[in-house]
Amino acid sequence: MRDVTTAHPVQDLDVQPTPLALLLLGRDADPRSERGVECPGDLPSPSDPDLVERARAAKEKLGEKVFVLGHHYQRDEVIQFADVTGDSFKLARDAAARPEAEYIVFCGVHFMAESADILTSDDQKVVLPDLAAGCSMADMATAEQVAECWDVLTEAGVADQVVPVSYMNSSADIKAFTGRHGGTICTSSNAKRALEWAFDQGEPSAVKVLFLPDQHLGRNTAVRDMGMTLEDCVLYNPHKPNGGLTAEELRNAKMILWRGHCSVHGRFSVESVNDVRARIPGVNVLVHPECKHEVVAAADYVGSTEYIIKALEAAPAGSKWAIGTELNLVRRLANRFAAEDKEIVFLDKTVCFCSTMNRIDLPHLVWTLESLAEGNLVNRIEVDPETEKYAKLALERMLALP
Repeated sequence: MRDVTTAHPVQDLDVQPTPLALLLLGRDADPRSERGVECPGDLPSPSDPDLVERARAAKEKLGEKVFVLGHHYQRDEVIQFADVTGDSFKLARDAAARPEAEYIVFCGVHFMAESADILTSDDQKVVLPDLAAGCSMADMATAEQVAECWDVLTEAGVADQVVPVSYMNSSADIKAFTGRHGGTICTSSNAKRALEWAFDQGEPSAVKVLFLPDQHLGRNTAVRDMGMTLEDCVLYNPHKPNGGLTAEELRNAKMILWRGHCSVHGRFSVESVNDVRARIPGVNVLVHPECKHEVVAAADYVGSTEYIIKALEAAPAGSKWAIGTELNLVRRLANRFAAEDKEIVFLDKTVCFCSTMNRIDLPHLVWTLESLAEGNLVNRIEVDPETEKYAKLALERMLALP
């Protein structure tokens, strides 16, 4: 028998990496994705002891020309340079309120920078320090997939009854689709108000909502906050013919949930809740509504990132909390309230950062600020006028919610 190992040594194989392999290795880009992987220019070394001073000097040189936004899930090393912190929509609105800032440096992910570009003036330029900072949830609904879904709804005879409601954590393309089809955007704070508005757009018993792209926020809001049942919700899977649903299932549903989720919040389980209760008697379990329905049902409190922060601010000294959201924020809150004798722990034993949020590190921020200070515009995020028009329409509907 021939020895194939000897006949074809590994080092002599002419192996051509697949496009997916190159993408995962960070050596290529997917033009159909909202994420990119190229970062032109030379980044400073992450071990450079002068990074903090370099960032401070570049920011000082730029002065009021730059406004740095820091999402709650960013690293501490980046947050220290943020002019404001908050969730994605708050930050986009903060940027729009600073028209004197020529450059908006968004330390977050791609869809957030898109929203900032939509809401800011044409004279302002939105910059994302690392183009590979995307969002797995936003990527789970592409424009082509959603257009195909609408065709399925049309063929089932229900499209004229459907009002799309899209979570802020979606691409500009999906926001524009929502605007074109009479829908609105929502955040985790106002999802209930957005759904109430949607069901008021026709006879409530006939209206259906297509909720994009996070199934868990849609399900939790409908069932927990609005009194619907799990049977009122169906799950549309874009990877199956007709979304994996029959025309009858679509006709009977009130909520058509897109099969998307947050890779961080989706990790939490009922076992995580039970385990932390066993380990820390008297603990309060507080989770984000992007968590699975059974986790939300097992928790003591449920709310958005801003809700979580405010709840901990108001909590009495000596109280104990297990938080089900991104680890950077949980760790920051634990350090912040340690002096008040508030015990704050991560809900799960498994450490779980948002990997794409963490791509915005100090070397990328330094490179960005120094480039801008030298007059070189890098990594600009720009939404085309047609997409911006309809995405802004959907956002304005949200802003008009009572």
